[in-house]
Amino acid sequence: MEKISRRRLIENSALLLGAASAGEAAVQAPARPASRRVSPNEVVNVAVVGINGQGKSHVRAYAAMPDVRIVALCDADTATYAPSLEIIKQAGKPEPATFQDVRKLLERKDIDCVSSATPNHWHALVAIWAMQAGKDVYIEKPASHEVLEGRRMVEAARKYGRICQVGTQSRSNKGMRDAIEFIHKGGIGKVYLARGLCYKRRESIGKVTEPTVPPPTVDYDLWLGPAPQAPVLRRRFHYDWHWQWDYGNGDLGNQGVHEMDKARWGLNKKRFPQSVFAVGGRFGYEDDGQTPNTELVFLDYGDAWIIFEVRGLPTNDLRGARVGNIWYGTKGIVVSGSYSSATAYDLHGTKIAEFDGGGNHHANFLQAVRSRRSSDLNCDIEEGHQSAALGHLGNISLRLGAPEPFTNRAKRFANANNEIWETFGRFEDHLASNGIALQAESYRHGRKLVIDPKAERFAEDAEANRLLTREYRAPYVVPDRV
Repeated sequence: MEKISRRRLIENSALLLGAASAGEAAVQAPARPASRRVSPNEVVNVAVVGINGQGKSHVRAYAAMPDVRIVALCDADTATYAPSLEIIKQAGKPEPATFQDVRKLLERKDIDCVSSATPNHWHALVAIWAMQAGKDVYIEKPASHEVLEGRRMVEAARKYGRICQVGTQSRSNKGMRDAIEFIHKGGIGKVYLARGLCYKRRESIGKVTEPTVPPPTVDYDLWLGPAPQAPVLRRRFHYDWHWQWDYGNGDLGNQGVHEMDKARWGLNKKRFPQSVFAVGGRFGYEDDGQTPNTELVFLDYGDAWIIFEVRGLPTNDLRGARVGNIWYGTKGIVVSGSYSSATAYDLHGTKIAEFDGGGNHHANFLQAVRSRRSSDLNCDIEEGHQSAALGHLGNISLRLGAPEPFTNRAKRFANANNEIWETFGRFEDHLASNGIALQAESYRHGRKLVIDPKAERFAEDAEANRLLTREYRAPYVVPDRV
């Protein structure tokens, strides 16, 4: 378990309670230049940071826009440059500069916006440094790697007057916006449960017997950034970091955060829940992954619940959805199995409404960049922080838990409500259908954590509160104070 200094814990706690005084930031960020104000008809200069995988979709999006110029690309792996440069060339746009170190990129005065798709552990630092340097920011999901980072990002956006969008793009799709409006207007009555699903097959990432060498094109110190200095313990350097705690957040923070965001959006909850507990494990194979491939997270808001289900092994759908959401109300349900569509049913199963239609999340970001109104954003950093935090809270509960035999089900869930009992029963059935011998197996039963929603911390649990943040590796330090 990571050790957090007493001084840092006290400072973080005070900040969350609004009692911290202004102080010196603990980060070596680029000097903040005067911000360039973009007029409605002016070309916006964008830099894309993190251009492997999802980052290429950022490059494609901006390269296709007539009023945008990509002036810089940045990645710790120089092997990622050529594919993105080719995308820009094919779009007939000028070739941008390339950087390995984001700090050098942020010294450029002509950059209006930074669009970032780095690994999760870099999200907060890139965003905060960019906003301190006078840039607006589009940050990929999840907004943060740690709970406290998200609040720091919100503080930075407000202090520096910057536009900060989080990349949960369903927020910009007409079908989802119409479905959520239908729910908010009482289309299925009072909603008491939002179920998020991430039923997405994840194969084993394999197991190494000794550390592997990073690709020669990677500056590994820059790639690690805020994470601890540690050898590479995975076969595939890129992407498989998602399943290791120092860099990723498992499928709660990868695919799952999209559905967690929609679940909370449908419930119209703007604060942390009252409590959380999680159960799960990594079943079906042994590999270098650390995060669970099967997980349940129960978030109690008092008048409603979010229940999230992660399944990485083969599985059937639930009410037609595999990766998506189901909202349960007193008059019916809404089922969404995609980023842009949903169907509403009454309590008899009769279809009562359908919703469909896409959108452009990057265009929405640039609209707000031009208007200078964060209210124009479909997923402002506050929304992104709230949704990312739900996954972090679930993972904290799980990591603080202990092994529990499946044979203790009746004892462990004796006082559970029907939804919890039913969900855990399907969890068992799913594992059994994949050949997991439950009588001989155990799962990790997370600690139930009571939350102070206003303070965004756990009530009387110092061990859990230490996991709201991490020790940062200098000089890649997310500031205690923004």
